[in-house]
Parts: sequence; structure tokens; C-alpha cells
Amino acid sequence: MKRPVALVLFFAILGVSLGALYWTQRRAKSTPSSANAVVDMIADAQRDVTRVPMRFTRLSDEQEIAIGRGLAVNYSGIEGRLSPEQEALRKYVQSVGGRVAARAHRKLPYEFHLLPDHNFINAFALPGGPVYIGEGMLDQMETEDELANVLGHEVEHIDHYHCVERYQLQAKLKKIDLEVVGQLLQLPLNVWEAGYHKDEEFEADREGMQLAVAAGYSPYGAVTLFERLAKLSNEYVIHAQTPEQELSELAIQSLEGYFRSHPQPSERLAQAQQVIAHENWEDRTKQKTFHVEYEVHATSPIVNF
Repeated sequence: MKRPVALVLFFAILGVSLGALYWTQRRAKSTPSSANAVVDMIADAQRDVTRVPMRFTRLSDEQEIAIGRGLAVNYSGIEGRLSPEQEALRKYVQSVGGRVAARAHRKLPYEFHLLPDHNFINAFALPGGPVYIGEGMLDQMETEDELANVLGHEVEHIDHYHCVERYQLQAKLKKIDLEVVGQLLQLPLNVWEAGYHKDEEFEADREGMQLAVAAGYSPYGAVTLFERLAKLSNEYVIHAQTPEQELSELAIQSLEGYFRSHPQPSERLAQAQQVIAHENWEDRTKQKTFHVEYEVHATSPIVNF
């Protein structure tokens, strides 16, 4: 009697094992090795990682500021030397960003930096206050209100703890104790360039609009920019119909990365219009021209563009 029972048990275990093996093989997927695939994996992983329920002890503002400054020092080489035009852009970004950040809930030392690269069509923030925007993103803007809404979006990633929570999670995964003085986890820039979870991106859009409006800007800055980004997505990323001379190949790759790591412009545009209707902002349509002045000492004293 014992032998049949043993045989039945043996074949049951064998069947389960074979079934598990079959299921594993069926689910197996090959991972492409192209550069775009790697960027896709980074963006997806960074978005997905924020879906994990946060169970961390909240760091103090002082700890968060120290982390952000440490990271900023490590990334200082990305800013490069600035031409007079770029220096004027930097000051312009700082001026607009300062007005927007003054309305943030958390009173942190927000700082605004220009990345002098026409191919970098993106912006990102670090814990504690540093905000970076690429010259390529500024190239896409026509109004100061558009700039205010983008900078407000990045400020809100800091203001709502999105940045520091990502840092805490990365530190936890690498078993770095942030309570130990001097412990600093150095992360590659693509960790910050990759977008956040969709809900966090939408939250940063909504709250960033609130900051911009509170600072005296039009909420339609978000609308017109999302409309322009939607057009770029259609022309370059989806159909690639626009002549190459208008955007370099590197800039197109930057756009692809931006659209992979953020919600679709059409979705963001729809939300912006809903926020405007909900807040009764329909009459706040007037926007300020994107206007920068810089000095050129060798020729005329002031040039406007």
C-alpha cells in the first residue's frame, strides 16, 4: 500500500515541477541591448520604483538639503562654461524660478541651474532644492509663463518629497544608512532625468500650475507648452516627419527619453484644461513674452531676444 502512495506523490511533485518549468520558459523574455532599450528600462524601473508604498522615516529638511547639495557638487561638471547669452538665460531662469519657488509650501533653498546643451530637452530636480533645465527645453518655449509652469512642476517634485523618497529607496536598495553622518549615495543623472510615477507627474503638473498662478503667471503657459510638446511628439517621436535640420539626432533622442518617462502630452494637456476650468482661470490667458537681455561688451551693450 505504501508503494502506490509513494508513486502518486512522486508523480504529483514531478508534474508540479514540470509545470513550473514550462511556465517559467513561457514567461521568459529576451532583453534588447540597444541604447534606447537601456534608457527604456531605466525609465520604467524608476517610474515603477515609486509605486512601492513608502515606509521610510521622513528625513528632516536639513538632511534632505545636505543630500541635494552633495549630489549637486557631484554633478557640477554638467553645467559647463556659459557664453554671455547662456549666462543671461541662467539669470532669467533663476529670476522666474525664484518667483515661483517663493510660493512653495516647503521653504527650502531652491536653486535653478541651466544645462547649456541645445540637445537636452528636459528638466529635473534633486532633493532639497536644486532644479536643472536644459537649454534645449528653453528652445521650445515662447513665453515666460511656459517657463514658470515647467519650473513650478520641478519645484513640486521637491515640495511633495518625490525626489527625496526616490533617493531613500535607492539608498535602502543599496543598504546605505542615511542616518550615518557622511553617508551619501551617488546616483547617475539618468535616475533624476527618468520621470516619476504617472500620479506623481500629474500631481507636479497640477501643483506647479498653482505655484505659477500664485506668482502672477498664466496657467495657459502649461497649455501652450503641452500643445507644443504634443506636436513635437507627433512629428519627431511617432512619425519622424520633420526635417532633420530642425532638431539634431541627439535632440530627438532626448525628446524620446522625455516622452518615455512622462505621461503623454495629450493627457497632461487634458488635465491642465480641467484644472483651469475647476479654478475658474479661463480669463487668465495673457502670457508674457519670453524675453532675455544680455551684454556683449565687444559690440553693442545690450542685445534682446
